[in-house]
Formats: sequence, structure tokens, C-alpha cells
Amino acid sequence: LYVLFEHASGYGLFRVREFEEVSMLLPQVEASVTDVSKFNSVVKLVAFSPFKSGTNALDNMNSVSEGILHDDLRVFIETNVPKSTKKEKVILGVGDSRIGAAISEDLSVKCQQVGVVQELLRGIRVHFAKLVKGLTEKSAGKAQLGLGHSYSRAKVKFNVNRVDNMIIQSISLLDQLDKDVNTFSMRIREWYSYHFPELARIVTDHFKYARLAKLIKNRKELTRELEDEIEEITIDSSVTKSIYDAAKSSMGMDISPIDLLNIEMFATRVIGLSEYRKNLSEYLQTKMQQVAPNLATLIGDQIGARLIAHSGSLTNLAKYPASTVQILGAEKALFRALKTRGNTPKYGLIFHSTFIGRALARNKGRISRYLANKCSIASRIDCFAEYPTAVFGEHLKQQVEDRLKFYESGDVPTKNVDVMKIAVGEAEVVQKKLAKKEKKRKRKAAELEATLETTMETTMEEETEEPIKKKKKKKKKSKEESEEEEMETSVAMDTTAELEDTPSKKPKKKKKKKNAD
Repeated sequence: LYVLFEHASGYGLFRVREFEEVSMLLPQVEASVTDVSKFNSVVKLVAFSPFKSGTNALDNMNSVSEGILHDDLRVFIETNVPKSTKKEKVILGVGDSRIGAAISEDLSVKCQQVGVVQELLRGIRVHFAKLVKGLTEKSAGKAQLGLGHSYSRAKVKFNVNRVDNMIIQSISLLDQLDKDVNTFSMRIREWYSYHFPELARIVTDHFKYARLAKLIKNRKELTRELEDEIEEITIDSSVTKSIYDAAKSSMGMDISPIDLLNIEMFATRVIGLSEYRKNLSEYLQTKMQQVAPNLATLIGDQIGARLIAHSGSLTNLAKYPASTVQILGAEKALFRALKTRGNTPKYGLIFHSTFIGRALARNKGRISRYLANKCSIASRIDCFAEYPTAVFGEHLKQQVEDRLKFYESGDVPTKNVDVMKIAVGEAEVVQKKLAKKEKKRKRKAAELEATLETTMETTMEEETEEPIKKKKKKKKKSKEESEEEEMETSVAMDTTAELEDTPSKKPKKKKKKKNAD
């Protein structure tokens, strides 16, 4: 029995001693997992192949996680695992059944992943740094941490072009904001109605009511100067007139300035939340046009976003059959119907679509089934298309409209094959344009990077040239100084020589004179 262990630093192959006593081995392994010396008597390292670099390790781990046999692993097994003979049968223990199936299929090596193998792998994982020579626990920990970060980063980057996570969070926040704004609006109505109860009857819209409460404040101080501002909020002169008439003869109680200040602060908060909700809905609309344009065109931004959020992701929604999409959001009713053996629900989240609302009562189930079918097609196109466009969504929407007319008047709609042929032709034209735009964008990005690199290189060269010039200047100065020093020293030497020569000549002359005498 050989055991293959995939570590962040490389592949390790271990041989299990006394393979004949496998039935006796399991309790022995369980006892020896915590002790290294005991575990060494069970397992022996045969070969260890370290990864060449971090990218190589990430590439290998991605292959292992997907159940694909990497070239490095193939070479490692071929060189180190002996082939089974009639006398000795070789079994390779692996941690994952998918990689085991890939190894046995490609290399015809019998693999095992149950029983004693899991306990052996657990022990190897604990004592791996001590079993491999030259590998410390610190270096093994660093390798695991680095590979873990790079693996997670690669998985996150894989989902960058289809950022459906933002749609899920946005629609959840939008639903929560709807509840909160509704609750707060009812609270401000109750609060301000103590002072001006007639305003709640005149103005029914929550957002307008909060703005008017902030503007009017004390009804006794309401003057004609604010008429234009009130009319701008209400967008109706008759409503403005009725507000002024009600303010003159109101049944409300007087209110203190401190209470009015608190009401005003709360009204500003409600107005801010309402405005943020509008901005969030616009953001969701743009995001849906980027991620799932066909689904958004067919069924609407918010319903499409709710379908994506309920299924977990756009990929999960694309995997669902049309029957599941039809009742998505009505799971409680479905299971209750299955339990009580009653009628199953006809629709879930897609009930909020305008198509089902426009259909007659007898046709609601039929149109919901048809709409779910088209939603399933649209989500698959959005998920797997390289350049998603709204062309298919427009044609699918028209098909649903035609089917509604068929249920009402009996006009036979065009066949799906013919519609899809037209849609494919239009989509190809749009996708070519998008591909050209993408190429231009990439070219511009590459040019920008190149210009940035050249500017960086020039700045670096200038920075390096300046100290060289300074050094040259210093060298020139030092040469001039050395020449001056040499001149000074030569002059000094000449003067000293002259001084030495002059006294030596005088005594000679005296000697000559003496000799003459």
C-alpha cells in the first residue's frame, strides 16, 4: 500500500509497512497518529517532489481540486509507484475519489480512498514536516498560507466578469429598505398628525408627506411665501390650496419647538433613505444590464434579481430546469401541497411579472409555465455567453406577448426555431461590435501601460544620471585641486632646494679665497 499526499510544498509518496495485516492496522494507526516515533514504524517516505514555484503549486492544486491529473503528478506517480505484479499487488491510497478515478483511468493504478487510508493521511498531515528531510514546520506553514491566499484569490478573480454577488446584496438591501421606509413613514405620519392631522388625509404618498412635514413645520407659521415650494412637492395646485385651508382650521394640538426639531430631524432621515432607495434601484438596473441583460429585458430588473438571489447565483439559476424556475419562491406551498396531496402552486417569484397579471385566470398557469421556460433560456444565455447582449431577451419577450395574444384571440405565434434564427443573426452583429470595442479598450489599456512604463523608466534614468553628473563634477574638482596641490608642492620643493643650495655655495667661495691667500 502506497499513500499519495498533496502538500502546499509538493507531492509526497509514502509506503505503508506490513500491508498484509491491514485488518489489524487500523487501531494501530489510530493510536500512533499522535506519536511521531510510532507513526514512523507504520509509514515510510518513498519520494518527495517539491513544486518549482508558487504558480506551479497553484496550477497543480487547481487540477487536484477539479479531479484532473496534472502532468507533474503523472510523472511523479510513473517514476515512483512500482507496477503491480502477480506476486505483489500495488494499491495507491488517495484522499479524493475524483483524483483516484483519474489516476486509475490514465495510469491503470488501483486506487483506494476509504478505510485505513483516511487515518494514514490524517497522520501524514500532522507529521509531514517531520517526515520530510529539510522541511520545517515554519516553512511548511508559510507554503500553506501562500498557496491558500493565491488559491482563494484565483477563485474570487474567476467570478469577476459575472459579479452576481453585488446583485444579490443589492436586491436584499432594496427589500429591507422598502420595509424600513414604510415603517418610518408610518411613524412620522403618526407623530406629525398630533400637530397637523389633516395633512395625512390630503397627502397619501409617504415621500411627499415627509418632505411637506419638514417644510411646513409649525402649521400656524405657514405663509404664502412657501406656496411655490409646496406646489413643487405636491405637483398639484388644488392639493396645495387644500393644505392651506386645512392649516387655517386644523384640529391638531400645539407643539413645542423641541418636538418640531425632532420631527424635522426624523423627516430628513426618512427623505434620505427614500432618495438612497431610488439610487440603489438605478444601480441594480445598470448591474442587471451588465450581468443578465436578457433576463432583465424579459422579466424585469427586480424580479430577475430576486430569481438570482433566491437560487444563490446566476450559474445556479442557469442549471435549474424550467419547472424549478416556475415555482422558485413558493417552496413552502409546494411541500405543503405534496404533504397534504393537494394542488401544487402554479408560480412563485415570477407571479409579480406583468405577463401573469395580464393573463386571464384560466390561463395564468399556462403562461407562467411558458414564462419560466423562457426565463430558463435567458439565464443560460446570460451565464455562458462571452459577450452578453439583450437581443435574445427582446425576442423572448415578444414570444411571451405573442403567446398571450394566442390565448386571448387564437392567433398562431411564430415558431421558436424561426425566432431564434433571427435572434442569433442579430446577436452576432452586436457581439462583433462589442468584441471590437473590447479590443480597442484593451489596446488603449496596453498603450497606457506602455506610456506609464516609459515615463517611469525615463524618470528613473534621470534620477540615476543626476548623481553621476554630480560625481563627475566632484571628480573634476578633485583633479583641479590635486593639480594645484602638485604645483604648490613643486614650488615648495624648488624653494627649499634653492635655500639649500645658497648656503653651500658661499663657504666654497670662502675656501677658494683662503687658498688664494
